[in-house]
Amino acid sequence: MDFIYTEEQRMLADSLRRLVDQAWTHPRRRARQAAGRLDADAWAALAELGVLGLNIAQDFGGFGEVPASLLPVHVELGRGLVSEPVIPSAVMGAALIDACGGEARGLWLPAIASGEAIVSVAYQEPGRRYDADPRDCRAARTAEGWRLDGVKHLVWHGAAATAWLVSARGAEGQTLLLAVPADTAGARIIDTPTLDGARCARLELDAVSLPPEALLAQGALADEALAQALQWGTAALCAHAAGAMERLLEITVDYLKARKQFGQPLASFQALQHRLAEMLVAKELALSMAYVAVAALTETDAAQRRRMIASAKLEAARAGRLVAQMAVQLHGGMGMTDELDVGDYFKRLTVIDQLLGDTAEQLAVLEELA
Repeated sequence: MDFIYTEEQRMLADSLRRLVDQAWTHPRRRARQAAGRLDADAWAALAELGVLGLNIAQDFGGFGEVPASLLPVHVELGRGLVSEPVIPSAVMGAALIDACGGEARGLWLPAIASGEAIVSVAYQEPGRRYDADPRDCRAARTAEGWRLDGVKHLVWHGAAATAWLVSARGAEGQTLLLAVPADTAGARIIDTPTLDGARCARLELDAVSLPPEALLAQGALADEALAQALQWGTAALCAHAAGAMERLLEITVDYLKARKQFGQPLASFQALQHRLAEMLVAKELALSMAYVAVAALTETDAAQRRRMIASAKLEAARAGRLVAQMAVQLHGGMGMTDELDVGDYFKRLTVIDQLLGDTAEQLAVLEELA
């Protein structure tokens, strides 16, 4: 994989950085979090720049970019702590629908690319941790189509979604994937803020009636589509983490240059320079592994693809903890206050470890593949 951005990728990254610097300042970001709902103007700005349709085929209203384009985009979103549902909808949701194929692509992908539709993959069930195989959420055929019952939790940005892509267990034990519009009768959403200022939700489905066309895929195709969605989401998340670390390191360096002790900038003390060097190495390793995760999306060997993505997620978590903790320590007491961005980056990097499989989960994947 080429580690140098193409001219188009560089232009997109530069445009996105300017947008993020203007629209995701500390006060604006905090105001959006306090509102507890999606900012329509911010979402429209991301759509206008092409972020939401980046990897969607041109036939369906997107730009048809290769998986490598995830890296420059999500590094910039990570630098700005952009918490809008780009990964849940434009990456994971679009990848799942595209993998399912059929008429659903024409129905959903253009709306996702334009920002008119926001989808969220509802796959986790209470008490099952990261297990992607549905068990307690069940779907049964009816004369009108489908009946869906069960509970999904930790649905990333579930309350902002106009539709949920729900995994369920069929009558014969196979996996089903169904698109459930948010205004469907019998579907109840309970929204919750997360540590990093984003949102997740609990989705309760009680005798939800769906038409036949709600079925996106079943059996092996459904399992493969869900796995692809999670892998694309993890790769984008690794890039997001690398961007957050990059910006947090810049903030810390600036602080140590400005803050003085004994008449000297803190950055002049060798012990602190060693800390910065450790943070830089960790950030570079995380960025390199983000390249590995994005490259894995074009890997044809399924086991190797899983191994590469699990390794990248492990490094994102490890490096994220190190960089975040050192940044807080180097800021001293100021690092614990809400007035500085440092705490926000610490929280985001902490949450990234838990999203889409924590360290223990990734180690289990690598052990399985050993």
